[in-house]
Amino acid sequence: MTTPTIVLVGHGMVGQRFLESLADRGVTERARIVVLCEEPRPAYDRVQLTSYFSGKTPDDLSMVEAGFMEKHGIELYVGDAAESVDREARTVTARSGRVFAYDTLVLATGSYPFVPPVPGKDARGCFVYRTIEDLLAIEEYAKAATTGAVVGGGLLGLEAAGALKGLGLDTHVVEFAPRLMPVQVDEGGGAALLRTIERMGLTVHTGTGTQEVVTADGVVTGMKLSDGSELATDMVVFSAGVRPRDQLARDCGLTVGERGGISVDERCRTSDPAVFAIGECALAVDGRVYGLVAPGYEMAQTAAAAIAGGAADDGFTGADMSTKLKLLGVDVASFGDAHGAAEGCLDVVYSDSRSGVYKKLVVSGEGVLLGGVLVGDAEQYGLLRPLTGTVPPVSPEQLVLPAGAGAPVALGPSALPDDAVICSCHNVTKHAIGQCESLAEVKKCTKAGTGCGSCVKVIEKLLPAPTDKGLCRCFSYNRSELYEIARTLRITSFAALLDSHGRGEARGGEGCEVCKPTVGSILASLAPTIGLGGYILDGEQASLQDTNDHFLANMQRNGSYSVVPRIPGGEITPDKLIVIGEVARDFGLYTKITGGQRIDLFGARVDQLPAIWTRLVDAGFESGHAYGKALRTVKSCVGQTWCRYGVQDSVKMAIQLELRYRGLRAPHKLKSAVSGCARECAEAQSKDFGIIATANGWNLYVGGNGGATPRHADLLAQDLSDAELVRLIDRFLMFYIRTADRLERTSTWLERLEGGLDHLKDVVVHDSLGLCEELEALMAAHVADYQDEWAQTLDDPERLRRFVSFVNAPGAPDPSVRFVPERDQIKPDLTILTIGNLEGATSR
Repeated sequence: MTTPTIVLVGHGMVGQRFLESLADRGVTERARIVVLCEEPRPAYDRVQLTSYFSGKTPDDLSMVEAGFMEKHGIELYVGDAAESVDREARTVTARSGRVFAYDTLVLATGSYPFVPPVPGKDARGCFVYRTIEDLLAIEEYAKAATTGAVVGGGLLGLEAAGALKGLGLDTHVVEFAPRLMPVQVDEGGGAALLRTIERMGLTVHTGTGTQEVVTADGVVTGMKLSDGSELATDMVVFSAGVRPRDQLARDCGLTVGERGGISVDERCRTSDPAVFAIGECALAVDGRVYGLVAPGYEMAQTAAAAIAGGAADDGFTGADMSTKLKLLGVDVASFGDAHGAAEGCLDVVYSDSRSGVYKKLVVSGEGVLLGGVLVGDAEQYGLLRPLTGTVPPVSPEQLVLPAGAGAPVALGPSALPDDAVICSCHNVTKHAIGQCESLAEVKKCTKAGTGCGSCVKVIEKLLPAPTDKGLCRCFSYNRSELYEIARTLRITSFAALLDSHGRGEARGGEGCEVCKPTVGSILASLAPTIGLGGYILDGEQASLQDTNDHFLANMQRNGSYSVVPRIPGGEITPDKLIVIGEVARDFGLYTKITGGQRIDLFGARVDQLPAIWTRLVDAGFESGHAYGKALRTVKSCVGQTWCRYGVQDSVKMAIQLELRYRGLRAPHKLKSAVSGCARECAEAQSKDFGIIATANGWNLYVGGNGGATPRHADLLAQDLSDAELVRLIDRFLMFYIRTADRLERTSTWLERLEGGLDHLKDVVVHDSLGLCEELEALMAAHVADYQDEWAQTLDDPERLRRFVSFVNAPGAPDPSVRFVPERDQIKPDLTILTIGNLEGATSR
């Protein structure tokens, strides 16, 4: 039996969803799948396209899970668009000249940007805002520009305007309609949005169109508008809507709509039964071309179901056009009959022009919720949208009033019926979400929350709350609560904290392996503030530490330890390099240059650690804290001192930051980096806090992680002076230490933090909670109190007593710590040995 071939033309978000749907139905196991992708990269998240300007890379935006194509045997040809279709021969010819025979053809060609046919539209300095390549071109051209104009005040137009503003340009928005976002919001919502955007420094021109792009020698210099005014600008970005890409269908004789779009039936079949069309290129049976991703996903699933065979579903006959997004930091949402087109409908409106909040609900005479518009505060969107078509359990007036303005109502998920669609991107109901126990499980099993993300808060409210949020069996409080208790009451010992605030059955006990190191870290973080000695191995503190902290070194797999001296910013003198080499040679240690720009020495026995560190401290080295939940390194490139692309002294800044935050105990390890220019050689955006130089100062990124679960850092603030940068990092780190859970990296903490990056900005940039002075004082106390732990250890004979392998044979080395040669160095010999010559010795 011949294996059928399915050819997919186009690999955007909808195309990728189609492939996933085929895989879910087992079609990839019995058919050959060929994908022709015009762009030079596989499918990426076009909804989040603007996040590129906030630090995300093209790889971060990818929609294709690693190994997906290989796992399902899918042939993907990137940069190779389909040029023609021969329906009679059932072949597709690609730009490369390849010819692919098909049994089934699926067109997912998407749409193209509409550029008004005005003089000068093709001049140098004119762009569209549609693909990653468009953004790269805009970013490059903007480096030599001071003013930019966006033609179009819709969704993408405002995103483009935000991008130009973020690139440092004086930005204008030109919208032909009398208000911004005319499709999504009404006049009142448009007015609220306009006021908020103008307060951000953008200039908006509504009710006027572009008459001409003015040029000089083929380069953009300005614009003439239809109201007779002129606008000086260095670049123009067209974002005036899109049109379905249906030319391939037209050329091969498929039926298309009068105003564009490939005509399809409810199963997404075209006029040729062997050809399907999905997404923005398709004209649905209700006569509409859908430009949102959620309807495209529904069409992809419908087409995949039809191709897979089996029981027919309801097909695609139309879709919900509700949408929620954040434009220039402003929440905007619309759902249902947002413009009140239904006969006899009524509006319930709340408007606060001072705060930029506008809410309108459209209801029928019988009280049925028909739709709404939310600008400035869209918190209730996730609950209101699923209630559309029903009579809400409370009056509509209560649903629009803010807290404190009348009788606020807590409309929770319990008000929603089980068949309410919570995630419109993936058509997931309340009932389906209720079958899961955690947000991670919901995303994995249903994909809800992985699209636009607007449903996540509602999903979290639908999930069962943890029955016990306590740290462990000894404490009913979580880590951040214990931090506040210790700080406020100035509790300086684990025993005192356990006896006063532990669970009843745990009081008077010794604690457990969870709470002891956690409280030890809290007390170490607060030491200078609560009057506790800063040395972590004094008194009771020693019993709280993990194995590594006990010996101020990382234990390796054969029981030996590593020695990691601090090398701030990766800068080191030849003399210090020689010292490290001599120490490694004399003690027979394995040496490795790490990705954090320092040198690790492996293979030290515990009894050798003091002698090794004596020589290192004498040479001016300090502990690198590789063993602790503390700052590890601040990596750097060489910066403007040496590099011809550098715009700031990244090494100097890295050294300053590493020396400031050394020894800072935190819920988890901390890593940082400073790059001297946008080329990002120090990989700052993969760090807990990363800094990238700009011509005007420094950009600060937070919440990155390059470990087992990589996360790209988010832009917290930009163009900071040295003092502003340090002050913001102080606040960020202390707020993290104060509020994070046990063993929670900044990346996980930021994603868990209610309100996410916006809330973090409010707290540490805008001081919304009034905490910044206190956070800065906590960091100042740490900086003033810092002492090198190894220098403190070497100065106290009593502290040195712990560095033995056997308590009752302190001078005897551990005979099980052995090594074998490899590549002119050593590696652990993991052979299990019998300790016969130390009979009666007690192992430490």
